[in-house]
Amino acid sequence: MLRTLSAVLALAAVLPARTAEADLPDVLQRGSLRVLVMIDTRRPEFFTLNEASPGFDREVLQGFAQLHHVKLEPVRVPAWDALIPALLDGQGDLVAGRFTVTESRKKLVAFTTEVFPTRNVVLTRRPHRVVRTVEELRAEKVGTIKGTSMAEAIAAAAVPPARVDDGIPAGGFAEALRSGRITAAVWGVESAIAAQREDPDIQIGLFLGPPSSLAYAVRKGDAALLEALNDYVTNLRRTPTWSRLVVDYFGAAALEVLRKARE
Repeated sequence: MLRTLSAVLALAAVLPARTAEADLPDVLQRGSLRVLVMIDTRRPEFFTLNEASPGFDREVLQGFAQLHHVKLEPVRVPAWDALIPALLDGQGDLVAGRFTVTESRKKLVAFTTEVFPTRNVVLTRRPHRVVRTVEELRAEKVGTIKGTSMAEAIAAAAVPPARVDDGIPAGGFAEALRSGRITAAVWGVESAIAAQREDPDIQIGLFLGPPSSLAYAVRKGDAALLEALNDYVTNLRRTPTWSRLVVDYFGAAALEVLRKARE
């Protein structure tokens, strides 16, 4: 992760400074909002290319785009750790799709207000034990995805590198647990809820680290776009629409699980 962050910082240092033309006025003039996203076909709850079932984030941003009379234009990137470099390189206007706010990312980009609450949680699968302590986690074979906030949380918990498998494909935790490739995984609680709905043998254990947020990322100089997104998201969170979207994509129990993740 440190090597990845160093590479991104180096890229940011050599890129030209952004001006107002990369901000909201350019979005309006272009007529499209370019959303950088890493499409996870096995975890489609947040963002898909299927307009019939677009995902939580895409529905939120579709409303924002309609309010400003622009078209929403998804821009796919190949990996999670490619999202911020693509944003800094001007390939899109914002990053979305289950993107976690972390301190390392905040050094590079500006985040909107919280769109969805999250917290890392440890998953196992019956008949394996439920992991309830950090000490127990350090004894497991732990799966994660390189370049993600989950990988950062595992490193912060001092799980021995020899016990970490960071080659799990996006959306592949449930299968890796089922096959025995790993005995535990650290995942965002929103994805854990969805995985448990699909496989009742999935067990949710220890919350790892403090509560966090999923949000949208923009370049630090794009103040007008950031302000407009903040206004829209803040107002949306005050309406029943936000809760309806949570239940639509994660089930009726999701609101209570998210509340516990905040404790």
